[in-house]
Amino acid sequence: ETLIVMGIIGVVAALTLPNLNSSTANKEKVVELKKIYQNLTDANTRAQAVYGPIDEWFINDNGAKNCSARYSDRITEFMKITKMCGSNYIGCFKSGNYKNVDGSDHGSGPATWPEDAKFILADGAAISLSISQKTCQGVQQEVIKGYCGLISVDIDGSNKGPNAYGKDFFQFFITTSGIIPTGGSETTEGKNLANNCFKKGTGCAAWVIENENMDYLKCPNDLSWSNTTCK
Repeated sequence: ETLIVMGIIGVVAALTLPNLNSSTANKEKVVELKKIYQNLTDANTRAQAVYGPIDEWFINDNGAKNCSARYSDRITEFMKITKMCGSNYIGCFKSGNYKNVDGSDHGSGPATWPEDAKFILADGAAISLSISQKTCQGVQQEVIKGYCGLISVDIDGSNKGPNAYGKDFFQFFITTSGIIPTGGSETTEGKNLANNCFKKGTGCAAWVIENENMDYLKCPNDLSWSNTTCK
């Protein structure tokens, strides 16, 4: 009887432990992404306190590469950095394509973004950022005004996978009003969660930060902005 009970316990453990490990890993990623978001927000705010409004930073810069380098140089003064890669990906990102959250191919990753500035945070997360609107007068996703550029974050850094949007790779808008996670509920991207977050993963940053979960990896068909957790 004891052996039978032990066998049953073993079967149950084998079935549940993978789910528990996955859930724990996802919770850790939520915490890490929120910490990175806070660090970026603090650095962006402190840099503007020293250098003035961000829309005045790039007046004398020509091209996205120079604008991105200036933004990187200024915010990293207020962050703990272990490596600066400049516009080169080596040491900051792996080469090759990234995946969508559903496992399909997304296309080229930060290694092929030559105008982005790249660096590694003290916790190992890799950052790639670009300033594409030097006057910061762009409008993104219909409702985000004062758009300057984009920050991409691989929270697992250059040495780990899965290198997938919505799993370990997330993005934020750089704006005159601060750093804004992609995929907010009022944006065009956030209004189509099924495609932009649950399938592609490009619009998941706002979901993770606001709802503090990655439940779209477990029950995407059950989720919406009014129902934010798996049943």
